[in-house]
Amino acid sequence: MTVHPQAMMTPIGLIGGMSAESTALYYARLNQLARERFGGLHSAEIVMWSVDFAPVAEWQADGDWARAGALLADFAGRLERAGAGVIVLATNTMHKVAPEIEAAIGVPFVHIADATGEAVRRAGFSRPGLMATRFTMEEDFYVGRLAKAHGLDVIVPEAEDRAQTHRVIYDELCKGEIREASREAYQRIAERLVERGADCLILGCTEVGLLLDQSNAPAPVFDTTSIHAAEAFDVACGQKVTA
Repeated sequence: MTVHPQAMMTPIGLIGGMSAESTALYYARLNQLARERFGGLHSAEIVMWSVDFAPVAEWQADGDWARAGALLADFAGRLERAGAGVIVLATNTMHKVAPEIEAAIGVPFVHIADATGEAVRRAGFSRPGLMATRFTMEEDFYVGRLAKAHGLDVIVPEAEDRAQTHRVIYDELCKGEIREASREAYQRIAERLVERGADCLILGCTEVGLLLDQSNAPAPVFDTTSIHAAEAFDVACGQKVTA
């Protein structure tokens, strides 16, 4: 007897497009988890809104987070009305507007920093080096949450390395450009974080994993894309409850 997916999981509402490159990784990972969990030809129940990233990136650069937050909150509400039982924002940086999204919906919202912080702590680490956009590395909405909610002592790259990490994300990775020179640059940045005391690495932008992974990083890696997708899948299957 075939068990229908609706009996196993609530549909996941995925706000993607920021960027399209990492959203594809979310989609693939969620469906991989469904096959592993349920077997056969099963795939994940997903309702997705793929956002046009160009205007959002402009609002980020201009500091117009209110406009971006209103847009994503509206999309989250639409996904809920379309049947989503849990909302996932497939980007680290835009979790700056997570409060606006949470206020607009009546279903669980899976926060990427909480999923990551729990994974780092569960593995026994406490001083993660963080590689992400400059917004995520420099502002309190992410680093502060990891520190206050999860007790992590986060180490961010020095100013020049932060600038390079950010530039590669927006100028290359978000456009689907993978350059070996940038991979090597990311490896050097990661090495400098370890030299400064990082005991692991958080790939805190959903695109960073396109260049770094456990095979070429100098410390244990926590890929937020994979961690976030797995947490969302567990919540959708009723195996975890968000706060």
